[in-house]
Amino acid sequence: MDFTNPLVYGVPCFLGLILLELTYSKTHDHKDLYKWKDLRSSLTFGVGSAILAPLLKTISAIVIFNFVYEVFNPEVNGVRTNIMGWESFGYAWYVWIICQLLDDFSYYWFHRQNHMVRFFWAAHIVHHSSDNFNLGTAVRNGWFTILYKPFFYMWICMIGFPPEMLVVCLGIEALWQFQLHSVYIPKLGIIDKIFNTHTMHQVHHARNFEYMDKNHGGFLNIFDKVFGTWKELDEDIDIEYGVSKPPNSYNIWTILTHEYQDIWNDTKKTKNWREKFMYVFGPPGWSHDGSTLTIKQMRRKLKEEGKTTV
Repeated sequence: MDFTNPLVYGVPCFLGLILLELTYSKTHDHKDLYKWKDLRSSLTFGVGSAILAPLLKTISAIVIFNFVYEVFNPEVNGVRTNIMGWESFGYAWYVWIICQLLDDFSYYWFHRQNHMVRFFWAAHIVHHSSDNFNLGTAVRNGWFTILYKPFFYMWICMIGFPPEMLVVCLGIEALWQFQLHSVYIPKLGIIDKIFNTHTMHQVHHARNFEYMDKNHGGFLNIFDKVFGTWKELDEDIDIEYGVSKPPNSYNIWTILTHEYQDIWNDTKKTKNWREKFMYVFGPPGWSHDGSTLTIKQMRRKLKEEGKTTV
């Protein structure tokens, strides 16, 4: 059975909603919500992602997802059975719900590792590089995540979920993520108790120290709450968006590669191979001499000094 990735229909809606939000912001009291050069960069990344989307589907769905599905769920006498003994899953409505939940679980860890592993952060920082938070920022995605994202999800096909089902669930997740990038949606009461909403995603994009590395969830916030990364928006704090060390450029290549250049420069600071490894695969901010600190180290230090508990 074959299904169409919902992103095929989502892309035209993305452009329409960006235009709508842009027009609204320029005709009301949010004229600085969009900056033209920044929007140009974001849309360029979005167009590039749209071009790469067929390649992503080929690599993830056809090659990786189908490969592991076939290996771990061989077909015998017309019936697919997982190597662990159970029959592979079909297309019942409740199977779709379970697959979407497993997709959300995988998204949480994929997204969190993009912030915890510097080599992944070098690809993901593109999305956070803008100091604006709007629907244009939503399509500002790094292109190198295509190289490793499928590996966070392939276990779902291993245990028996059809690859095409997972691809659709990935598309639904992406649609939800897009619309989160708006400052015009207030807190939503009981909905905030369950779902990852707009104010929670504002926290995620903030470079305020108390908000860093929080709210990695997809459409649910339960995994952030369970694993200790959830943070509610404090309306008394003025949010500053972006990253603590911005690229200071609208050049696409600079935005795309500047963190890789920084990693390379940092590895040359030491001759110790373990320390070189940590500069690449350790958390952002790690240093062999303590000259820079990770967010966790900074929080621990401030807590020991009695200055903060965040």
